[in-house]
Amino acid sequence: MCGVSGEIRFKSGEAASTAAVQAMCDRLAPRGPDGHGLFAHGRVAFGHRRLKIIDLSEASQQPMVDSALGLAIVFNGCIYNHRELREELTGLGYSFFSGGDTEVLIKAYHAWGPDFVKRMNGMFAFAIHERDSGRVVLGRDRLGIKPLYLADIPGGLRFASSLPALVASGGIDTDVDPVALHHYMSFHAVVPAPYTILKGVRKLPPATVLVVEPDGTRREHTYWSLTFGPQAGDERRDFAEWRELVLETLTRAVRRRLVADVPVGVLLSGGLDSSLITALLAENGQSGLKTFSIGFETVGDERGDEFQYSDIVARHFGTDHHRLFVDSARALPELTDCVRAMSEPMVSHDNIGFFLLSQEVAKQVKVVQSGQGADEVFGGYHWYPPLLESSDAVGDYARVFFDRDHAEMAEALDPRFIGEDHSRRWLEQRFAMPGAERPVDKALRLDTTVMLVDDPVKRVDNMTMAAGLEARVPFLDHELVELAARIPAEMKLPDGGKYVLKEAARRVVPAAVIDRPKGYFPVPALKYLRGPFLERVRDVLNAPSARERGLFRRDYLDRLLADPERHITPLRGSKLWQVALLEFWFQEQGL
Repeated sequence: MCGVSGEIRFKSGEAASTAAVQAMCDRLAPRGPDGHGLFAHGRVAFGHRRLKIIDLSEASQQPMVDSALGLAIVFNGCIYNHRELREELTGLGYSFFSGGDTEVLIKAYHAWGPDFVKRMNGMFAFAIHERDSGRVVLGRDRLGIKPLYLADIPGGLRFASSLPALVASGGIDTDVDPVALHHYMSFHAVVPAPYTILKGVRKLPPATVLVVEPDGTRREHTYWSLTFGPQAGDERRDFAEWRELVLETLTRAVRRRLVADVPVGVLLSGGLDSSLITALLAENGQSGLKTFSIGFETVGDERGDEFQYSDIVARHFGTDHHRLFVDSARALPELTDCVRAMSEPMVSHDNIGFFLLSQEVAKQVKVVQSGQGADEVFGGYHWYPPLLESSDAVGDYARVFFDRDHAEMAEALDPRFIGEDHSRRWLEQRFAMPGAERPVDKALRLDTTVMLVDDPVKRVDNMTMAAGLEARVPFLDHELVELAARIPAEMKLPDGGKYVLKEAARRVVPAAVIDRPKGYFPVPALKYLRGPFLERVRDVLNAPSARERGLFRRDYLDRLLADPERHITPLRGSKLWQVALLEFWFQEQGL
């Protein structure tokens, strides 16, 4: 797990700026505290920050150059099947000078070309430079677990693992993108690729390879897509067979994510998903497993921890369990560093929870498995059942999912940002794509391939990497995701959702955890803004920079500030925190 950066110039004889690449590397330092490197070859320069997980020797340092093949690479992520691929490549005549997965990518690219990504099982973002042709190839994993941001500059292109790193390189257009702002205010801060909140920065979509020729010509292709519905023979499978396939495939996904030369722990929230990961690790002989939970103060009737459930799992499987309780006196001052760690503004209340927990976990382990993705992949949210019989998929999804309709957007945003109903139009286009015919499957596909990528997945990547901690997400193993897409929705949605997963879990997880009320990673103080948290929000929105930026209508802000707890989104988030977080992020990024 690492941070990558680079610059490509398109004019012959013009050298890439190593100073710009170094500036990006410096900003990425928390992602890779164990090493750093810089590579420059005429028009191309790569930078890297390393977190040592696989092959702890200097043989796997990056940027990695294979002079015999004429290739250089920077890579962020982990290839879980790198040993199998190494064996296959060795059989093709390739020899290796390191024991890690980075060199496997170089050889695989040389052997199979850009389609080598289809053979990879893992999470990755990479850039490969061909010395002889001058071509640069960039790519991102199927579910977008690893980020890759792009910025056009005069006569060139830059890339980095985070948006703030690109901004640190200088010369980036930092004006607010109106389309992205509309998405941010509609999709609880999600801005789908390729957009970001800044006009001058884009992100490579998941499952995408981008080829950049020396003259700047680009071609982009999607190498994987998720299709819903049964495959040949699936119509004969009964519920029991699907349940067994789920458990078998998830077990394989969890085992894969043990590939490391350092210990692997678990972020154990106390919910079904992380409990199931813990159970499968324990059932497969993982001894001395370290598990970690976090809790916050209760606000009103909203409980701030789920220790009672994480304790059940930890006791049942005999894990080395660690609790972290955070009171508001600690959470508030840490909030600023949490916002600084965001590659893009992310409104979810539990960012601060992941940030603080990661700081503690990183003192004991360098890799953890985490349960993100199960709700999207297995239908765990309340808006899916109504879509089973929907005759208006777009309208029904927007009604329960959107934070605001376009009319309220006009009340909230400064008039210069009001145009078309960009988010509604985008949703219509996504739902019209082939590969998911039923309304409920359209929603499941959208949430798995877009909303999940730019909310829970990005949140976990940003907050763990801010502490130099690698997080692995077995529920986003692409084979498990493909399997779940074939399972009829009627087997996922009963009993509050994730039914087939819950029934599979009964083989290994205590019933008290499976049959509990649905929970989440709660941070009540950011949902019900009171006291010093409300004052911090007021300070952010009244700051001179906020007034000068003028994103929001003042009467709208005053309405939210007057009664924060009255203005809650359909998905139970604070509208005030959403607008304040965006301005907070701009201020802490120095924009």
